[in-house]
Formats: sequence, structure tokens, C-alpha cells
Amino acid sequence: MGATDPAAFLRATAPFRDLPAPLFDEVARELEVVYHPAGGRIARAGAEPLAHLYVIRKGSVRIERGGQILRILEEGETFGYTSLISRRASLDVVVDEDLVAYRLPADAFRRLLGDARFAAHFAERLGERLEASLEHPPVAAVRADLSLTVEQLLQGPALWVEEDADVGAAAEVMRRAGVSAVLVRGDPPGMISDRDFRNRVLAEGLGPETPLRGIVDRPLRTVAWGTPVHDAWSVLLDAGVHHLPVVRGGEIAGVLTSTDLLRCTASGPMAVLRAVELLGGRDALPGYAARVADMAGTLLAGGLDGLAIAGFVARLGDALVRRLVRWAESDLGPPPAPYAWVAFGSEGRMEQILLTDQDNGLVFADAGGRDRRWYHMLAERVNADLETAGFPPCPGGYMARRLQGTLSEWTARLAGLVDAPSPPALLEAAVLLDARKVAGALDLAPLEGALLAAGQNVPFVRFLARAALEFKPPAPMLLRLRGGASSLSLKAHALGPLGFLARAYGLEAGVAERGTAARLLGAARAGLLEEHAAQAAVGALRFLLGLRLSVQLRRAGAGEPPSSEVALAELSAVERSRLKDSLRAVKSLQERAARHFALEGA
Repeated sequence: MGATDPAAFLRATAPFRDLPAPLFDEVARELEVVYHPAGGRIARAGAEPLAHLYVIRKGSVRIERGGQILRILEEGETFGYTSLISRRASLDVVVDEDLVAYRLPADAFRRLLGDARFAAHFAERLGERLEASLEHPPVAAVRADLSLTVEQLLQGPALWVEEDADVGAAAEVMRRAGVSAVLVRGDPPGMISDRDFRNRVLAEGLGPETPLRGIVDRPLRTVAWGTPVHDAWSVLLDAGVHHLPVVRGGEIAGVLTSTDLLRCTASGPMAVLRAVELLGGRDALPGYAARVADMAGTLLAGGLDGLAIAGFVARLGDALVRRLVRWAESDLGPPPAPYAWVAFGSEGRMEQILLTDQDNGLVFADAGGRDRRWYHMLAERVNADLETAGFPPCPGGYMARRLQGTLSEWTARLAGLVDAPSPPALLEAAVLLDARKVAGALDLAPLEGALLAAGQNVPFVRFLARAALEFKPPAPMLLRLRGGASSLSLKAHALGPLGFLARAYGLEAGVAERGTAARLLGAARAGLLEEHAAQAAVGALRFLLGLRLSVQLRRAGAGEPPSSEVALAELSAVERSRLKDSLRAVKSLQERAARHFALEGA
């Protein structure tokens, strides 16, 4: 069959490509080719519902309600399923450009709905469709088996020693079983590992008669039986541990190790973490960015959504920063006073996909303000090491070598921006609102308090929300494959507005988390935003981050620099359709925010 054969075209289009061959072949015999000239009307709201499912081969149609354009559908996109499922016509379908379409009669469509995956494509809600629709890029050579759950990786049952045992007895149990950790009975139970023996026993000059009671780790971080492996990755990275007890029916069934997770894929988060832990010196930093890109591509090809992948990139970046900070302290000696290394921007929100410009700062205790030279040298070393690892310097200067000061200075700076908001100060205020501690011993409670207090300043919150309305997604009529808005910036037209709106909603709701999704969902829990609107916006965020990653990986494979600009022509029909869904979710959130923050007409 040629590339223009209707059945071949249909077979290559979602969701038909996943159908069993006998079922597809059965309905393909009923496929019809139809032509409609521009300006014609295929369906009218309130009239007879459509009797066919349409797949566009050439041209485009406008989906309208009350004269307002909701979306424009082009090659590879489908319409008519709403009428077929609800058995009524609630939308107008107008031919925008001469249309050639393939269509299936209602009976054939209903037979196809017997396939669960086919039915799910049309039945899932907007937010869920956005999460699941991104096509896998060809960049990743190895796919992570993300369908595994933790119990499938366990190497054996849990091993225990009594709480009154000593180090020598525990080491003997571990040696005989060939394991790197053993559980310790008690209330609550604990765990001891070979790392604990090295760091807490041998390094302290203690012997095998040392009681376990004084060195055991408790309480334990655990995961439940049935937990997906990618969730276990997150727990291990967040906790900074290498062993994770798996609980079933209230009892510990076994212990999952980072090595067990490493076996899932040589390009997963645990492999990159292991590489960070084994860094011997600064000469080993080049290549880190390439490993992260390989990991991100592998996880995307394995079906993980963009927001989850961004979380892994951020956690691994945190581990790298903590490593670099330890190197700097080793060079410089102990700090004059406690400090905190903070991440801003997408790093602070844990929404960074590939390694982009650095966004970081340094906060130190007020007592350290008398001698700032040590902190300046720390920032210089860590910023330089991050550059070597693949994090370019920030063109705007939002880096610790410039952004550093005492805790009181940072708190006063934020208060000043909040009390007297202005357009020039808006970017800096937004940067500070995303601040997240990554390393260091300084307690940032005063700064956290100032961040939450900003939510009580109504003019400032409205100022943030107003900024989010200045960047609008292209109108559906203009978002076209040819002419008009044939390309757009995912950052300026979608991710940026989502981030600003989430900050405004999150501040008003008193949400402490920095992530866009956490802020929006927190606002919904506080009753400031409808649950369905928050879920749709979060679904859009997941898809947009995944799309941005997919596009950047494609360009990296072609030797091109990363960019947030995306041309519609480089996307598949499914990606174009979901991008339009995402932009509608962004626009809908902007409209709600305009009403909620009393910005209509502002």
C-alpha cells in the first residue's frame, strides 16, 4: 500500500495504530473518502448529530460554539466522536480549508470502542489525555521498564538482627547472606548498612563490639508493595539513602537497594546518581549534561511524563550541587557561619528538563556578614564547577557569585519587592518566590515566612497575576501549520503564564511548595480555583514539559542548540492536537484568573 492509501494513513494515526490487526482490518473495509469545500458546514449545534468519525487527510476545520472558535483541526486529527458518543450535536464544524477526510460510520466506531485503548483515547478527561498523549522520541536507545513494581526487584526476604546485637554480629549476618544492609528489630524498627559501618564505626575508630543501638538508622523510609519503580527512584533520591524497605500488609517484606533499581536501566536516575557519587574530582564533571539528557530521553521513551522527569533532573542536580559544595568546603575550610545554597527559577520549581542556565544564590547567617570573602570564594567555585558540568552561566546574572548576602538582607530584599511592586522588579520577585534550599545548614525559616507573608499583600498578588495575562497563547484561528502563527514559544506562550498564575494562586492559598502543579492543586484545595480547572492546567503543564523535552532531544540529536521555540510543522498530528488542548487550558486559566483577581479590563 502507498503512503496515500486511506487504510495506511489511518493505521499510522493515533489511536488506530494500537488496534489489533483483525479489528482494524474489519473496520478499514468500511472506510470512506469525502471532500468538503472551504466555507461549508459539516455539523451545526442543536441539529442532527454526526453519523461518522472523521480523520483529516488534508485541509482543516474549525470547531465553534456560538460563533467562537474553540479549536482548529488539521491533518491527522479527528472529529465527530463527541456526537457519536453523546448522540447529539453540541458544536459547529465549519470547513476552514478545502477538506479531504477519511470517515468511518457510527457502527464501525462503536465496534472499535470495544478495544480499551481505543476507547480510552476518546473517553479520558482533558488533563489525563494531555499526560498520556506525547509520542516517544527516537533519541533514547534504551527504554526504561517503568511497568515494573518494587516487589518484582526484591532479591529475597527481609533479614533481621536483634536490637541488642553488636556490629560484629550484624556484619556476619550480612556477609553470609551477601547483602549490604540488615534490618534491626525495635520500636520503631531500624536498619544498618555497610556504609554505616564505614562512616560510623571504622571512621570513628570503633570496633566490632560496638552496640547497634547507638548507630542504627530509624525511623525508616519505606515504600508500599506495588509501588512503581519510578516512584521508588524519587523516594531514594529525596531521602539520600541506598536501601528502601518494602512494606506489605504492615510488615516489611524485603529491602530494595539502589543497585536493584540500577538494573532497570543503565540510563536511569540511579545510574546518574551513582556517577555523581563516584566523581573523583573536577576533571570528571564534563559529560554530566550528556548523561542527564540520555536519562531524560530514556524515561520519556519509557512513558514517564515530563513533570516526573523534571523532578528527577532536579533531584540529581541537587545531589551534584551538594557534592560540589563539599569539594569547595574541603578547599576553603569550614564556613565562618552557616549558609544555604538556594535554587531559583525552573530549578527551584523542580521543573527543569534539560540542563539550562544556572539560577542560584547564596544565603548566609547574619554573623557571616562580617567576613564575606569565604562565601564569595565558595560561590565562585561552585558556579564554575556547574559550568564545567554543563550548566551555562545565567545571562541575567542570577547566580550565587552575584546573588549572595545575609539572611536579613535577603528577607528585607524580598519585603521591599513585595511592598512596592513594579514592572522592573517583577522578574526578581518571581525569581525569589521560587527559591528552594538545596544545600547547607542554615535555617531559612525567616525567609520562608517572608515568602508566605507575600500572599497577604493583595496588590502584589494581583501584580503577579496581571503579568501572566500579558503573554497570551496564539488564537486558534492563527495557530496553523502554514502562515499565521506557525510557530510559538512554549515558555512565553504557555509555561511562563502557567508559572506566574501558579505563583499568584499559590501565594493567596498559602502553599509552601514551589512547584507549579503543587501551587495550582493547593489553590483548588483552598477553594480559590475549580478542581477541574486546576487538573486541566496541571495536565497541560505535564504535556508541555514533555513536549519541550521531546523537541529539545530531537534538536540535540541533529546537533542544534536547545530552544523553547517550536514549529507546528515539526510536530506530529497527535502532538499538534494536544498542544492546542494545552494552550486552551492555559487560556482558560488566564480567563479565570482575570475574574478571580479582578483584572478584567485591567
